[in-house]
Amino acid sequence: MAVKLVLAERISPPSPCLPEGGKALEQALTNLAGSLNKLKGQKVALAVGSRGIHQLPALVGKAVEIIRTAGGEPVIFPAMGSHGGGRASGQQAILADLGITEAGVGAPVVCSAESTLLGITGTGCPVYINPLYKTVDQIVLLNRIKYHTDFSGETESGLLKMLAIGLGNPRGCRAIHGFALKEGYVKAIQEAAGYMLEHLPVAFGIAVTENSQGKLDGVEAVIPPDFLAAEKRLLQKVKTGSRGLPVEELDVLLVQEIGKNISGTGMDTKVIGRIMVKGQQEPAEPRIGRIAVLGLTEESHGNAIGIGLADITTRQVLAKIDLAATALNSISSMAPEQGRIPCVAENDKAALEGAFLSLGCESPEELDIILIKNTMELERMAISQPLFERLRDRGKVRAINEPAELKYDTEGRLLFTF
Repeated sequence: MAVKLVLAERISPPSPCLPEGGKALEQALTNLAGSLNKLKGQKVALAVGSRGIHQLPALVGKAVEIIRTAGGEPVIFPAMGSHGGGRASGQQAILADLGITEAGVGAPVVCSAESTLLGITGTGCPVYINPLYKTVDQIVLLNRIKYHTDFSGETESGLLKMLAIGLGNPRGCRAIHGFALKEGYVKAIQEAAGYMLEHLPVAFGIAVTENSQGKLDGVEAVIPPDFLAAEKRLLQKVKTGSRGLPVEELDVLLVQEIGKNISGTGMDTKVIGRIMVKGQQEPAEPRIGRIAVLGLTEESHGNAIGIGLADITTRQVLAKIDLAATALNSISSMAPEQGRIPCVAENDKAALEGAFLSLGCESPEELDIILIKNTMELERMAISQPLFERLRDRGKVRAINEPAELKYDTEGRLLFTF
């Protein structure tokens, strides 16, 4: 089956970004002299999550420097819920992959996957916390404000979620997701985070945002009473600038890689138009006939949550999956559907052919097809020729090269680079 795609780039206005996140953080913290004074002579936990935030090592390194200059003793705490396979060693490995090591950022990384009950909210939500919090005097949070892949609301992913789920480790993650099935995610996260802010010594939070190209475009220092208002405001900013696929409907989406460093669900549910979480409404668009996943990032350490959102994958991807880590993350998130194994093809070539044939199509040149590297990098994509021409005429894309057939190596692996 000969398939010709055009490598294209999106036509969009330039998005502002911050080339030096460390300097931006230093500037943001000039207004929090009172909060920094609290750190003098204190052991300070800097909470860092499992996402691939742009300039994360620089941001963490600068935060460590600022804490130490203020007279505090900084240590890095993982705040990633059930990620890392629910193991301290897994948490450490994820942070190391993100460039967060003692050698890299200047502070020791202290891990524990245990959870201890901090208390129960007024409506009965159990709140868990990493027991290492008892070894520190102050807590500083650093996280990106973004939309969540499993739900929509006035607040989604950010400082509040890092508190409620990230610092709770696997048991806390499971408790909040379970409560959310009954009460909704926004209420569960806000209520648990509010309880934690009342009972934990949180000095301040560092809220960062990224533009539609995934580049750092904002750094703010926020005191706990302002967490909710700041997250609401920043989330609206992020949603205004977000961008998905340039189509409302598509026959086949080919995804070169999924992974935890790309999205909490491996691939962004809002980009692919599939969520599969009990109680959550599926997106109205894009409507995609078949999704084929061709790779799993090394940074995922075998956690393939999100693979269940695909229709077809390959034997090579299957071999890289840590079934236990994937099950833990999927079940803790109350989304076992996202961890299911789709139809497994022998190789990339067979997966692509399976996507076409399962749509009842013998001639793939008739189909609207898009190939992307992953759901985070959407500035470039390869588009089937007829679809490209329609999108070009609507001013959405421009060609980088001429239409070319997809090529494979002798083992059927796709040979394509962006």
